[in-house]
Amino acid sequence: MSDSSRRPVTQPVTRRGQVTREKLLAAAEDAIGERGYDQTSIADITQRAGVAQGTFYIYFADKKAILVELVRELSHSLRQEIAQATAGHTDRLAVERAGLRAFFDFTHRHRNLYKVVRQAEFVDEEVYRSYYRRMAEGYVRGLAQAMDAGQIRRLDPECLAYCLMGLGDFLGMRWVLWNEEGMPDDVFESMMAFIRRGLQTEEQS
Repeated sequence: MSDSSRRPVTQPVTRRGQVTREKLLAAAEDAIGERGYDQTSIADITQRAGVAQGTFYIYFADKKAILVELVRELSHSLRQEIAQATAGHTDRLAVERAGLRAFFDFTHRHRNLYKVVRQAEFVDEEVYRSYYRRMAEGYVRGLAQAMDAGQIRRLDPECLAYCLMGLGDFLGMRWVLWNEEGMPDDVFESMMAFIRRGLQTEEQS
């Protein structure tokens, strides 16, 4: 990991500073998603954000630092939205439905998420892996609890978490990213029928 990815990110103390930092991150998300990391310059980011180029360095050490922070911010925001969407649900299938809906809605609003995260693999592999590990951690705990409660069949919870994450990832790429229209209801229901069948216990079969 480089020094820039280890270096603490400067957190603004004023509302104006927070807004400027958010503008830079949003501009980086758009620029890197559209042009690619290598083809994006700090000038591209600051021009899109509408701030002076020198302002960039108040918050980020270099281009790599803003990509690392962008992936972390997107990861946090996505996990937070999923947590809010699934709060209050006790049945595991209801949790899956609400969580996957939240994921598809998030990727529809953040269309560059796929490109940004995948480019991070070649810029900072640790932050790339961390994006998926952090997502999987909560998933594993929830699945294990549902298994203990007898709601779903007992399988390796980590393996199952990555299977379900992969399902959402590829369906989101096909029907949200490529179509640009959001997840069709019939596709969503086909996915849920597949998940329901795969998770049900012998007694539920």
